[in-house]
Amino acid sequence: MNYSDFFKMIPEASLVAILIVLFVADFATAKTEERKWFNPLASVLLLINTFVCLLPMEAQTAFGGMYVTSSAVNVMKAILSMGTFIVVLQSRVWAAKSGKEGEFYMLIVSTLLGMFAMMSAGNFLMFFLGLEMASVPLACAVAFDMYRNDSAEAAAKFILTATFSSGVMLYGISFLYGEFGTLYFADITAKMHATPLTIMGLVFFFSGLGFKISLVPFHFWTADTYQGAPTTVTGYLSVISKGAAAFTLLSILFHVFGAIVEYWHVLLMIVVVLSITIANLFAVRQNELKRFMAFSSISQAGYIMLTAIGNDWASSVSALSYYVLIYVVANMAVFTIISVVEQNNGGKTNIDDYNGFYQTNPRLSFLMTLAMFSLGGIPPFAGMFSKFFVFMSGVNGADINTTMGAWSYAVVFIALINTVISLYYYLKIVKAMYIVRTDNPLPTFKSDCNTKFALAVCMAGILLFGVCSFVYEWIAAAA
Repeated sequence: MNYSDFFKMIPEASLVAILIVLFVADFATAKTEERKWFNPLASVLLLINTFVCLLPMEAQTAFGGMYVTSSAVNVMKAILSMGTFIVVLQSRVWAAKSGKEGEFYMLIVSTLLGMFAMMSAGNFLMFFLGLEMASVPLACAVAFDMYRNDSAEAAAKFILTATFSSGVMLYGISFLYGEFGTLYFADITAKMHATPLTIMGLVFFFSGLGFKISLVPFHFWTADTYQGAPTTVTGYLSVISKGAAAFTLLSILFHVFGAIVEYWHVLLMIVVVLSITIANLFAVRQNELKRFMAFSSISQAGYIMLTAIGNDWASSVSALSYYVLIYVVANMAVFTIISVVEQNNGGKTNIDDYNGFYQTNPRLSFLMTLAMFSLGGIPPFAGMFSKFFVFMSGVNGADINTTMGAWSYAVVFIALINTVISLYYYLKIVKAMYIVRTDNPLPTFKSDCNTKFALAVCMAGILLFGVCSFVYEWIAAAA
């Protein structure tokens, strides 16, 4: 064993160090007044980890090819680390009230560590270990409000569905091992060919990972889990977990199953169209805001995976990473505001509760509006640019004169039509806040400094990441 390989795992090593520091700090600060610096400590450590992920690093392998890293992987890790920083930052009040602040931060960091391992896997065994390292602490986080029936139910549905999907995925991996006699991505790629065993392995593997991304028809757990989980955890589920799984699926499809692209191309097109369309139709009918955002996230997952139907790896991974970056800041802004309202409104999260919200909370209403505009892809906000690059990636290299090329253009056109449909339900929230009047609007809220800073970071991203072209150029250069 070459111990120098550990120096190639700097992002993961820094997360392990953060876990140790948080554990010692949690153990050493038993008194409540001593814990006021606990959240800032966790936030600063995650911010440092974000910059660590951005350190220049060439593509390299470790532990005999089990671990693979590159600049594109590190950029995605930095994006997810930044999103986790926002999650921890805005969770201060809720986590402190729970009485288990240290446990919550350690669960979140443990989940992020598993996602990092999953994204850098060069072997299906390493991939599965990373996936389970992320899933188990995440299930605990979903059940964090242990005295709420909804939270326990959400965790039960999440862990049961995760178990079944893991079983399906392992079944598919076993087919691949039976066909190729190895679990290493590089070895499978060199031997890849279309046989019934390979196709079945691809389908089962895709189905298992489709659950993690909430793609239709693997999405049934999403709405109930999002509604029952603590709002902070729901925000984490909707962006960080989804982004890591989507990046991993894209990487494996291109690098492992690239030789049989004609098979998974069709499968992916069908799933993308179903995810975007069905999620939009169900989102229109929702009145509970967290369920509404659940179906919105299913639709966004379809847009994220739209990048994979292009024929160019660099273009696809650039568009996906950029889309996840914009999705992180926009979605976390929404969930931060939902969390603030929920904590000051007796736990109510219905859209009707936001009627006349502008009358008493004009600043939060304005920020919510910007986030909804970005999610809907309205210019000049960053969401419009992210969707543009996704659409461009979807047709990149596609020849409209061929059957597959024509289908690629058709899928992108359907996604474009669905973008217009999604504006209707995103503007429902804006309508409730600004147009619908009520005699009993929500009271005026005052947010803590952490929440204000988290919202400021999100708003800066929504306003600047689109118009500052160097952000996408930096991501594209890494790809």
